[in-house]
Amino acid sequence: MFDPKSIDNLADRIAGAIPPGLHNLKDDMEKNVHALLQSALSKLDLVSREEFEVQKAVLAKTRSKLEDLEKRVAELEQRVLQD
Repeated sequence: MFDPKSIDNLADRIAGAIPPGLHNLKDDMEKNVHALLQSALSKLDLVSREEFEVQKAVLAKTRSKLEDLEKRVAELEQRVLQD
């Protein structure tokens, strides 16, 4: 998932861009931006870097096993054809 601190930082930065004359709206704006970002990001199908790396390793292992099995099948097919 997306790091909540990143959402807070982004909401702070957006609220910080509000002109000085509108600072009384800053807190409301910050809360609304935070809620909007949280909602938008929750709709995305995101995974953490750790989850991604685990799945990447699983895929690499699976690919390696598949290649080994393909070689074994090819060798067995050759034996069958030679007999």
